[in-house]
Amino acid sequence: MIKANASLTFITLLLLGILSMGNMSIANDNEPQQSQETAQEVENNKLKTADEPELATELEKIKQQVIQLNRDLFVLEEDLLFPASTQVSVFVSVDVGRFFKLDSVEVKINGKNVAGFLYTDRQRFALEQGGIQRLYQGNLKEGEHELTAIFTGVDADNRDAKRAAVYTFEKDDEAIMIELKLQDNSQDYRAEVVVDEWVL
Repeated sequence: MIKANASLTFITLLLLGILSMGNMSIANDNEPQQSQETAQEVENNKLKTADEPELATELEKIKQQVIQLNRDLFVLEEDLLFPASTQVSVFVSVDVGRFFKLDSVEVKINGKNVAGFLYTDRQRFALEQGGIQRLYQGNLKEGEHELTAIFTGVDADNRDAKRAAVYTFEKDDEAIMIELKLQDNSQDYRAEVVVDEWVL
């Protein structure tokens, strides 16, 4: 009985040893594979890192193409909606702005209201720094037309004030661009509206 137990114990230990060796062999077989997978991941990461500048360059090119396409579409849309033969545009600018603080502007063409704008402090400041605002763009048939501009604001003494201008112009088959400039007059300490027609 003791011999049988001893034999059984020996066989059990032998089997355990064989199994342990098998596990070690399996573990050893897995190590190169894991090492190979890790090396592949490192190589992939290197490729990704190398591709990133190229991808960024491609994205920038696509972005520039989209911007250019938007510009072309905008120009095409304007040409379709406002052909040169009927196009009229009105711009607003402010020179200095010491004697008149602009609050709003209203524009009429041939007695009909076509545009109006109420300014914020930031927008007024932008105009006073040299900005030009396109206030109106539309279509007019050929012939004589009358433009009336009314500027509302506050004068140098902080009193409500208005400045107005009436301008008659001839529309031909070319685009018309008119600038309404609110300009300080240092001689009488007042602001006045000066109308300029741009020559293209």
